[in-house]
Amino acid sequence: MTIRVLIADDQDLVRHGFRMVVGAQPDMCVAGEAADGLAAVAAARELRPDVVLADIRMPGVDGLEVVRRLAPEGHRVIVVTTFDDDAYLGPALREGAAGYLLKRSGPALLVESIRAAMAGDTLISPSLTARLLRGLPAPRPATGPDPSVLTARESEVVRLVARGLSNGEIATALSIGLGTVKTHAAAAQRKVGARNRVGVAAWAWGAGLMEGP
Repeated sequence: MTIRVLIADDQDLVRHGFRMVVGAQPDMCVAGEAADGLAAVAAARELRPDVVLADIRMPGVDGLEVVRRLAPEGHRVIVVTTFDDDAYLGPALREGAAGYLLKRSGPALLVESIRAAMAGDTLISPSLTARLLRGLPAPRPATGPDPSVLTARESEVVRLVARGLSNGEIATALSIGLGTVKTHAAAAQRKVGARNRVGVAAWAWGAGLMEGP
């Protein structure tokens, strides 16, 4: 199945960049584009894309209002923004956003977020995930398996995931290859029963893994 993506952003260069990233994927295509929020809502209702990428600040109505209008209709809307601001993140998730990414997160995470949305998951930029989890009331009861199910290297990778590092940053921090990071992260995700990186990070904080060195 080809994932049809609608791109909504008021900057031509951003739309062009997203179009290049989406178009380069063998299982994705660009269903349409919109330069403001009202046009995004209208295009989504007309074209029925699988996923909508929406900037948080656009003319007409902003990305939050796009989510507010489209999510109840079954649209998967991923907010993609330059603003590293919790004032937008919380409301977007409460309104039903299928993801929340910072534009600086890079193309790999953008593609991952689209596939996650199609799978029913919500992917959030790693640095924002870490802030969200640190802000939860503590102590939190451990959920899921005991941390001993992980190997030493998997534990290192999971701790860095939970601190908000990307796979590339983890590879640099641990002096290992990017593919090795992905392998350990995938193994840890499977062992703890998490659906995505957010779930892995939440498990790490809840299970006390972050209390170690």
